[in-house]
Amino acid sequence: MRSFVHTADPSRVIFGAGTLERVRDEVERLGGSRVMLLSGGSHALRKDTERLRDVLGHLVAAEFAGAAMHTPVEVTEQALSLLRERQVDCLVAIGGGSTTGLAKALAVRTDLPQVIVPTTYAGSEVTPVLGETVDGRKTTRSSPAILPETVVYDVELTLGLPAAASMTSGVNALAHAVEALYSPDATPVTDAMALEAVTAVGRALPALHTDPSDLAARAELLEAAWLAGICLGAVGMGLHHKLCHTLGGTFGLPHAETHTVVLPHAMAYNAPAAPQAMERIARALGVPDAPAGVFDLISRVGGPTSLAGLGMAESDLDRAAELATSQPYPNPRELTRTGLADLLRDAWQGRRPEGAPDLRPLTDEVVASFDRCTNPRLRQLLTDLVRTLHVYSIRNDLTPQEWQRAIDFLTEAGHITTDTRQEFILLSDTLGVSSVVDALTNSRTPDTTSSAILGPFYVAGPPAAEHGSDIAGDLPGTPLWADIRVTDREGEPVAGAVVDVWQSNEDGFYDVQLPDLDGPVLRARFTTDAEGRFTFWSILPSAYPIPDDGPVGRMLSTVGRHPYRAPHVHFLIDAPGYQPLITQLFVRGGAYLDGATGQRDTVFGIKDDLITDFVPRTGPTPDGRSVDGEWRLLDFTFRIARLDG
Repeated sequence: MRSFVHTADPSRVIFGAGTLERVRDEVERLGGSRVMLLSGGSHALRKDTERLRDVLGHLVAAEFAGAAMHTPVEVTEQALSLLRERQVDCLVAIGGGSTTGLAKALAVRTDLPQVIVPTTYAGSEVTPVLGETVDGRKTTRSSPAILPETVVYDVELTLGLPAAASMTSGVNALAHAVEALYSPDATPVTDAMALEAVTAVGRALPALHTDPSDLAARAELLEAAWLAGICLGAVGMGLHHKLCHTLGGTFGLPHAETHTVVLPHAMAYNAPAAPQAMERIARALGVPDAPAGVFDLISRVGGPTSLAGLGMAESDLDRAAELATSQPYPNPRELTRTGLADLLRDAWQGRRPEGAPDLRPLTDEVVASFDRCTNPRLRQLLTDLVRTLHVYSIRNDLTPQEWQRAIDFLTEAGHITTDTRQEFILLSDTLGVSSVVDALTNSRTPDTTSSAILGPFYVAGPPAAEHGSDIAGDLPGTPLWADIRVTDREGEPVAGAVVDVWQSNEDGFYDVQLPDLDGPVLRARFTTDAEGRFTFWSILPSAYPIPDDGPVGRMLSTVGRHPYRAPHVHFLIDAPGYQPLITQLFVRGGAYLDGATGQRDTVFGIKDDLITDFVPRTGPTPDGRSVDGEWRLLDFTFRIARLDG
């Protein structure tokens, strides 16, 4: 059982396009009348900052445009001096993580309310965490007073963020979600948000790389950053964030770019100790291996992949490893100086973590080859089939030997298949695919008799038979009298319905399995009379093994499954103006109807309403036929649906 404690931080979020116009309302809602407007002073944000100043109007009492990366305390002190001089009562920050960090640093010193307007995907705006740099060393602290009261997300503001910055800022958000999944403080709530964030980042970054003006992709990425930021604030961060704080605070490396380079290597370091989290991340990204998949994603969107490329000296790697292990912090895998030195060297060189390659371009190319298909349904089926097969192969790291064994299996199934032996239907049946398709079909026609799988022994065009005739011929077995009616859903008889019936003999064999038999037996075609009725004699069906002398039988034996089917009779009903019904009736009390998983009917074809009484009787029969000893009575009504519903 999983135990956890979940605390939700109280932060108000306004999300949308054009929401910048609502900032003044949010300030006044917090009781603010003298605002300090914080920014980083970048040229790219100049127009957005001017717009925000216009929105705030006379509420602006002070401006500070000197927010700096890693929130150095000397910058905070400068802003604090201006804040006190102008008697500020509310902080409004526009920009990325640096501006948010400055607002938090001021708030924790003054307890002033904050309204944050993010223009990047940092996510720190929804956390009670503050990282500050003192004397070249970055420290982190957490407090409710640090958490901004209101965050206003305006997707349009991210359109001005350069493509390169969008990529690294997006990976920064991804890092929050990744570390939340293997944090000891994780909860089901943070897990759900983190996985949604991972999935969204994996979709949005390639879309933005293709078209930086894609507003829908930017909205998805901004929402992911919000979710990931909540995760960051709710759980403790591990190796990745501590390492990036060390590299940024001590060695002056750029924040988002450092996160981007380090993330896949921190994931690779922790992967042996957090396999479940890595598997969930890989599934969310649609890749076989999480660390390698993240590295490939970064490469695909043009992000930085080496610390050397960010300007870090190779001679600083050992010092960075020493600093990162100087204080203990929660992490799935034990931290060692040697291990971190190896991690940093891989990151410095830009070496790809070991793992399967990113094969999505190959999959996309195969899918694109169907673009000229004029049949939309066929195109959809082939597209989904290719994607499913590729994902299956990648997820299971399929080897050439395993691939060849599968090809040989299918080849043998083809060789053994004849007009009377359908190995591919057996394969579909025993894997439950036939029952899935059957269930999908039957679920669309409620209040009718349940359908069942066709099975491999159906033969089209069975001989027509008269009502009351004996389809068993001279075969031995317990005599069975069947009195069958076919009605619509309201109980009105369906006249003229053509009904094919087939079953096994008392030894469990169908006629097509017995070459010495002269002609069809235990199969026939009837037509219902004006009352929707037909009758016939047969014999009581018995449990039987599906053919197990081929590849499907060997598959069942290999996995420890039996090949037996519960005793049943097949029916295929076709009437003009009605939906066809393929079904089976099972003998109540027969073998393989009940039991543990894997011990029931081997093709998963049983449905409760198809289990019926084959009633034991003695004495006179319905048509006066003389029977010595026991005979059985099957009395059943099939309900079928009209084509018009």
